[in-house]
Amino acid sequence: MKHLILSVLLTVLGSTAFANEIYINQIGDTLDLDIVQDGQDNTIGAATSGDEMTLSGDDMTFSITQTGNYNSIAATIKGATYTGTWSFTGDNNDVDLLCSSAGAANCDTVTLNITTTGSDNTFDFDIGETSAADSSTVSFTVDGDNNVIKSAIDGQSAALTVVIDNSASIATGGAANSDSSLTSTAEGNVLDITMSGDGDSAGHTISLDITGGASSFEIDQSGIYDNTVDATFNGDGLDVDITQSD
Repeated sequence: MKHLILSVLLTVLGSTAFANEIYINQIGDTLDLDIVQDGQDNTIGAATSGDEMTLSGDDMTFSITQTGNYNSIAATIKGATYTGTWSFTGDNNDVDLLCSSAGAANCDTVTLNITTTGSDNTFDFDIGETSAADSSTVSFTVDGDNNVIKSAIDGQSAALTVVIDNSASIATGGAANSDSSLTSTAEGNVLDITMSGDGDSAGHTISLDITGGASSFEIDQSGIYDNTVDATFNGDGLDVDITQSD
C-alpha cells in the first residue's frame, strides 16, 4: 500500500512583488512532480526561514521550470532514486538543492539536468553529502554572465558535465572564487566543484566546455580508481585550479 502525505501552500500575493510561493512536504514513493512558475519574486521553499521543500520517497521524478527574475528554490530530496529536469530563464535567481544521504538507501542513484539562460544566478547543489551515492549523472548548461555554480557530489560513480557560454569572450577580471565566498562581479562565471568518494570501475568524470572570459574555476576530485577531468576553455582572463587525489 502506498502512503502519500502532501501538504501544499500556494499563495499569490497582490503586492508589487507579485510573488508566487510554494511549500511542499511529501512522503511516499513513485512521486511525479512538475512545477512551473512564471513571473518575478517566486519562491519554492525558503531556506532562510527553515521552510525548505522536502520530498521523501523512492523512484522520484521532480521537475521545475521557472521563468522570471529574483526567484528562489530551497529543496531537500530524500530517496534512493531521483530524476530531475530543472530549467531556468531569468536573472538574479537563487537555487539550493540538497540530495540528503541521511537514512538508509538515500540518494543512491541521481540523474539531474539543469539548464539556465540568464545572468547573476546562484546554484548550490549537494548530492550524497558525506555518504557515497551509488551513481550520479549531473549536467549544467549555462548561457549568461556572472553566474555562480557550486556543486558537491559524493558517490561511487559520478559524472558531471558543465557547458558555460558567457557573452564576453575576451573579458578580463570580475570573477572571484575563495573558500569563504563565491562571487562574480562582472561578465565572468564562477564554478566550484567537489567530487569525492571511492569510485567504482567507472570512476569519476568531470567534463567542461567553457566559452567566455573572466571566469574562475576550482575543481577538487578525490577517491581511488579513475578520476578524469576533460576540459575545453575558450576565453581570456581565466583562473583555473584543478586538484586530484586518491
